[in-house]
Parts: sequence; structure tokens; C-alpha cells
Amino acid sequence: MERMKKTLEVALKIVAVAMLLYCFLVSIGLMGAAFKGFGKGFAENLIKTTSNPFVGLFIGILATSLVQSSSTTTSVVVGIVGAGGITVGNAIPIIMGANIGTTVTNTLVSLGHVSRKDEFRRAISAATVHDFFNLICVSILFPLELATGVLEKGATLMSSAFMGVGGIKFTSPVKLATKPAVHLVQDIAEFMVGDASLASYIIMLVLSMLLLFFALYFIVKVMKSLVVNRAEIILDNVISRSRFLGLIAGLAFTIIVQSSSITTSLLIPLVAAGILTVESAFPITVGANIGTTTTAILASFATGNISAIVIAFAHFLFNLAGTLFIYPIRVFRMIPINLAKSFGNLAAEKKRYAVAYVLGVFLFVPALLILVSKYL
Repeated sequence: MERMKKTLEVALKIVAVAMLLYCFLVSIGLMGAAFKGFGKGFAENLIKTTSNPFVGLFIGILATSLVQSSSTTTSVVVGIVGAGGITVGNAIPIIMGANIGTTVTNTLVSLGHVSRKDEFRRAISAATVHDFFNLICVSILFPLELATGVLEKGATLMSSAFMGVGGIKFTSPVKLATKPAVHLVQDIAEFMVGDASLASYIIMLVLSMLLLFFALYFIVKVMKSLVVNRAEIILDNVISRSRFLGLIAGLAFTIIVQSSSITTSLLIPLVAAGILTVESAFPITVGANIGTTTTAILASFATGNISAIVIAFAHFLFNLAGTLFIYPIRVFRMIPINLAKSFGNLAAEKKRYAVAYVLGVFLFVPALLILVSKYL
């Protein structure tokens, strides 16, 4: 009888986690839809305004932070390049910036743990390790690309071998599952204000944040009581001891769900709960960084536009090269991990630094530099 009671309790907890996870994924989708409503038109106009690679980099960061999707930014860039609005060479820095901007989602997710100090320390560390990794990749590859054009040359060479290949369209099971709920909330918000206006996007954003905080709080609580030490042992033995396996897991999962933001955001509550460490989450994040480029490559084949294919391959080569430069060497690999942990300790003690970091890195600094460049 006692055994049956325990089994039923575990089953109920698993169902609760599944429902909370669905709420969490809906909140991410809703947040993305709200930000796209705020910023997509602005992002498109922004991308068209520059031929300066430095400004292009910051435009990529700002535009992607506004729409919370590197895929959206990449698609817009591909369209503008295809129409002759900007060159491939000018588009590549924007793609690099998009890689930094896309990490804003999991950093925002980590703020959901702000009221619980130890959880928040681990959560913000897990989120910003992705930021620091991409910032280091850009600091290495951006000047290298300006000096040699190596990514553009490599992407052009690769694209020539794939011209004429038909595209393959994937449907993300996560997006398929959450789309009805996101659309329902969106319809309700639009009905409340009368149309798809700024007010409806604000309502969507507020609801997404409330749902996010609710889901994160209870996911951590239920998972802690459910997994005890079993999941920690499995994850430690499988992922922590095989960094390559973690990288492949991140790569494969991101190809399936078609979003590095979803993969990395799902890691946040696991690290916050103490089930995963920042070290074991890092290879999954790196794998997700590469995985997010594969769908764009396959989709670009369907366009038949050589510029679209070159941009897609440039994005892939950027993420792959960054991984090969940093990840295999332990000294280099520990730099983003140590930076993230140090920032986590700082942010846990002084919460305002976390808010200042998000606003500064993803909005104010890029916007200020873009604005200054207009008058220089």
C-alpha cells in the first residue's frame, strides 16, 4: 500500500512537471511574440541602415534582442541581402551580433529566480555563460573576418557545392504544441484593446512574465522533491563526464526544437535547482549554438538564392569556428565559465547588477553606439 502511494505521488509529480514545463514553454513563446510585435518592423529598418561592420555588429545585437530570435534576424538579413539592400560582407557582422542578442531570452528567464538568492546565483551563471561564450567568439572572429574575410570565403566555397539542393522544412514539435496557447492569449489581448497594437503587446509581455515566474518557481520546487539524487547521479555520469556527449545532446535537441533559446532556457531551472552544474550545462549550450544554424541552412536551400545560402553557412562557420577555438582547450573553456560564476556571485549579492547587465549589454550600449555612429 505504501509502495503504491509513493508510485502515485511520483506519477502526479511527473504530470505536474510536464504541465509546468508546458506553461514555461508557452511563456517563452508568448514573450517572443510580444517582442516581435514591438520590434520586428523597427529591426528590419535598422538592418537596412548600415554598411559599417562595427555598427552592423551592434545592430545585430539590438535587433535580435528586440525580436528575441536569431532566426528572425537571420531571415530578415537574408531577405535584404537577396534584394540587394546590403552585401554579404556587411551582413556577416549582423549575424555575429544576432548570436549575442539571442542569448537575452535565457538571461531574462534567469531573472525569474531573483527572489531566491542561491537559485538566482546558479541561474544567472547558467544564463550568462552563453553570453560570455558568444562575446569571446565575436572578439576573436570579428577582427579576423575584417582582416581576412575568412567566413565569407569559406561560406561561399561551401555554398557553391550545395547550389540546386532542395530545401527541407521542419516543424518544431515544441512550437507546434505551444502555438495554440500562444495564439489564444494573443487573441484575448487583442480583443481587450480592440486590435494588434502596442497595448496588446504590453499585455502579452506582462502575462508571459507572470506565467514564466509561476512556472519556474514550481518547476524547481517539484523537481527538487521528485529527483532527489537520482537525476544528479545520471546527469553527472552521462553529461558531466562526457563533454562531447553533452555537446551532441545540445546540438540534436536544438535541431529538433529549432531554437537555441528553448534549449538553453530549459537548462536554467535545472541549474537553479542544483540538478546540473554550470560546467555540465556549458557543453549543451555550445551544442545548441551550432544546432540552431542547421535549420537555416536547410531552409536556405529552398530559396535558390546564393546569397541566402552563403549567409546561412557563414552563421554555421562562425559558431563552429568559435567552438573549435575555445571549447577543446581547458584554459579557454574555463574563461566563460569562470566569468559567468563570478557574475553570478555579484548579481546574487546586488540584484541591480543583473538588471543593469541585461539593459546595458542588449539594449542601451548597442543603441547608444548605433546612435553615435550616425553623427561621426
